[in-house]
Amino acid sequence: MSVGKYTHLIFAEVEGFEANSPFPKEGSLDRGSKPMKLLRQLVFPLIAVIAAFVVGGIVVALIGDDPIETYRLLIGSALSWPDGIGYTLFYATPLIFTGLAVAVGFRCGLLNIGAEGQLTIAAFATAWAGITFASLSAWFLIPLACLTAILSGAAWGAIPGLLKARLGSHEVINTIMMNFIAAGVASALTQSYFKAQGDAILETLPIGVTAHIPRLGTMIPRLPERIPLNLAFVFAVLACVFVYLFLWRTTWGYEIRATGASPQAAEYGGVSVKKQIVLAMALSGGLAGMVAINEVLGYRYRYYQGFSAQYGFTGIAVALLGRNHPAGVLLAAIFFGALIRGGLFVDIFTQNVSKDLVLVLQALVILFVAAEGLFRGPLRKLGFLKRSQV
Repeated sequence: MSVGKYTHLIFAEVEGFEANSPFPKEGSLDRGSKPMKLLRQLVFPLIAVIAAFVVGGIVVALIGDDPIETYRLLIGSALSWPDGIGYTLFYATPLIFTGLAVAVGFRCGLLNIGAEGQLTIAAFATAWAGITFASLSAWFLIPLACLTAILSGAAWGAIPGLLKARLGSHEVINTIMMNFIAAGVASALTQSYFKAQGDAILETLPIGVTAHIPRLGTMIPRLPERIPLNLAFVFAVLACVFVYLFLWRTTWGYEIRATGASPQAAEYGGVSVKKQIVLAMALSGGLAGMVAINEVLGYRYRYYQGFSAQYGFTGIAVALLGRNHPAGVLLAAIFFGALIRGGLFVDIFTQNVSKDLVLVLQALVILFVAAEGLFRGPLRKLGFLKRSQV
């Protein structure tokens, strides 16, 4: 059966019905004008954020601090120029990559819990490339190191994809186990071959200077170079554009989404579901591996154990809040980056509230997004949803 002739008919039947996805149906919102469709896509994330802040404010009040002053510190410190915005975007950069990684997996009906392992193995491989080929010029070494980050992450992600496609083993279990393997492999190789003598920290030697990517402070006026925001943020934005074009403007992306919507219908239409599983997991791993560009090439200039602040797992929350769309992932990652930046000031300048408030808010956002069904009735009465879509 010809994919070009028949798949679009089948996908039209299943679009919006993501049977294997843990998230609500994308097609559940009313189809109207583009502004209204965009508004309706933003409704549930905005409600989740507002509800999280309301509950978080109650928690702050019960602890004994002023919620308004706490949120003023949280938001104001994240949006100040240049430090607040600079650090917010810096913290958001790895979350954009991991959020995209998780979102691509979800689009194929897969839950990639292994972004943490994929970015870990990619960070070590990137440091290896930066050390081994340190004599190369920047024109060769930077592209080589970036390509190493992407390919090593993709290879690590493809392994559970192959196991899923060939043996039917669940990707959640495989990716979780691969996280531990990645940490162990990177630590063992660092300890045995790339650690400086006498260094008490488990870290590699520094990469070559020609492997450093520039900080945006060297390009943007009045943005200090001391702020670690670097060219990786530009790569992250470009990655959002790439993922959008790939998923919605190419045949491969079309088939990945068809597989995620209904594997049986996609298979009937001539799509190789096994191929799409491997492809989606490899692409997901490659996106997660790009975290190494920010951390190794643009910030720490080496690999060291524990560099990731749980970026791979936070990426799940970013994808959930961003509704698995690249534009939503970008906005959600910046929001989470702002929370991380503001949490430092809350920790310092409030009497009772610690930076753990950020974790509370993140958890509340996830809970409220997952409880989307609670808001469907009221929204239907307000005219945002049709009765049949509740």
